[in-house]
Amino acid sequence: MNGIRKLGVAAAAMLSCIGASAQAQSNYPNRPVHIVVPYPPGGIVDIIARAVTEQVGRDWKQPIIVEARPGANGNIGTAAVARSAPDGYTWLVTGPAVLVNPTLYKDAGWDPMTNFRCVGLAIWNQSVALVNPASPAKTLAEFVELARSKPGQLNYGNPGTGSSIDLTAQKLFQSAGIKLTNIGYKGQPQALLDLMTNLMHFEVVSLALALPHIKEGTVKPLAVFTQKRVADLPDVPTIAEAGYAGASYLSWYGIYVPAATPDAVVEKIHDGINKALENPDVQRQLAIADIPGTPMPLGELAALMKADYEKLTAVVKASGITQQ
Repeated sequence: MNGIRKLGVAAAAMLSCIGASAQAQSNYPNRPVHIVVPYPPGGIVDIIARAVTEQVGRDWKQPIIVEARPGANGNIGTAAVARSAPDGYTWLVTGPAVLVNPTLYKDAGWDPMTNFRCVGLAIWNQSVALVNPASPAKTLAEFVELARSKPGQLNYGNPGTGSSIDLTAQKLFQSAGIKLTNIGYKGQPQALLDLMTNLMHFEVVSLALALPHIKEGTVKPLAVFTQKRVADLPDVPTIAEAGYAGASYLSWYGIYVPAATPDAVVEKIHDGINKALENPDVQRQLAIADIPGTPMPLGELAALMKADYEKLTAVVKASGITQQ
């Protein structure tokens, strides 16, 4: 009888735990949500995180706390979210680094396909290939020929190994069969400044950052890494129109949670992000920076994540870029 009684108590306790878990999920969110940005504050990822997720908080009537945890090319903040409780109260906003850093670093601290689940597309990061106005190259094809005639003599301003910008450039170099000398920077602004002063020969830069300088004539655009021409630059060809369709890549910033987060919570987060992306105020903020957002179903997000993981890790391995 005592054994039966103990089994009954254990079963009741288990049912109680299940009930409590189900209730916690149905009440989600009932406390502040923390958003981790694994880069310094004020950058494009931080801007994206605030534009999209703070609107989610307003819709949910719950505080959204955006926290910058920079370091190690995004590894510190990303690994922290991978180790966090899978309860929906800690999110990660980041770019392709979440997919490629485990290939770049021996001990990144996570596996993207087993430790994370993408719950929302924050934005597509449009970028543009630039040279200094004094460059003899007037088109991307001319620059490629120039680079081929001077292998390793032209330099490339790299704002971060394995970043979305670096991966975009590496795909172009591989597609065009050219080699440039890599000059590392801690971000796009300083690299762009050195391009404007003609210390760099070539760069790929986020369109939002480059556009004012293009309009001022301090840099010269050769092609945009987009599917169609950009309204602000109607005379600048897409990378495919410039003759390098194999280099076409539109990077994106996603919102992630630990993979073990319950489906019911994932679906609520996903719905909240998609609703925020359709908000006129959010659309205006993203449009100002030329970084459009697109609501996507969870299945498409998973497919996009898997496809880019395979594509970008192949780019990293082919380029030979590594970090320790």
